[in-house]
Amino acid sequence: MKGLIQRKIYKNAGNNFEEHEDSIALEKRLRISVNGKEALSLYCTPLMIRELVVGMFMTEGIINGEWCAERMTIDYGDDVLVDVPAVGELSTDGAVITSGCIGGITFPKRMSLQKLHDSFSISAEKIKALFRKFQNASELYKLTGCVHSAALSDGSEILCLAEDIGRHNAVDKVIGYAILENLSFENTIMLASGRLSSEIVSKCAHWGIPVVASRTSPTSLAVEIADASGVTVAGFIRADRLNVYTHQQRIISS
Repeated sequence: MKGLIQRKIYKNAGNNFEEHEDSIALEKRLRISVNGKEALSLYCTPLMIRELVVGMFMTEGIINGEWCAERMTIDYGDDVLVDVPAVGELSTDGAVITSGCIGGITFPKRMSLQKLHDSFSISAEKIKALFRKFQNASELYKLTGCVHSAALSDGSEILCLAEDIGRHNAVDKVIGYAILENLSFENTIMLASGRLSSEIVSKCAHWGIPVVASRTSPTSLAVEIADASGVTVAGFIRADRLNVYTHQQRIISS
């Protein structure tokens, strides 16, 4: 399934309207069941659904016990229906709607964050170059102007990129891809197009991602969580500048 549709629109310039065909980001309701019992629903871009579910379930600890991502069924219709076969117990107590523009779901009581201790470092110039590569690779955004992007990098290359109408969904997709492909989170950078909320920083800290970088800014609680968990947060990345909010030692001048 594609992440967009084509639709005729009318563009206005001055007193004139012209008919154009435009690309519009696709939004679908995702309904997730465990052993046939509906557990969660949210809205998303219907791409990388398996990765989204794996990233969310593994990060938030939604199933207490064994389950198999390979046996997950995905049915694309008016809604996207996912069923996850599991032996373990489903637990969604304490679920809250996040601050995302499209409400994601998080389970803060399950987050157990250990402070990161590592020697990873990267130059500010390299982060800026990575961010340019990241933005150029965000094809759905370039076509629609209507989605968020997230990517995991090893400091040299982009290992995975995901796009979604929800900021949290994009990050969950990247995390889910890394889990499914057995990629290590050690010495990696999470690149994000949008605001860094406490939920996004918590997700990255949970997996030991040492650097989180965005073109915009973090919230106050995101900074507090990053400070306490040892995560480096960089924001307002532009062609020739960036801000470092926490644990500056990982971002060096050359």
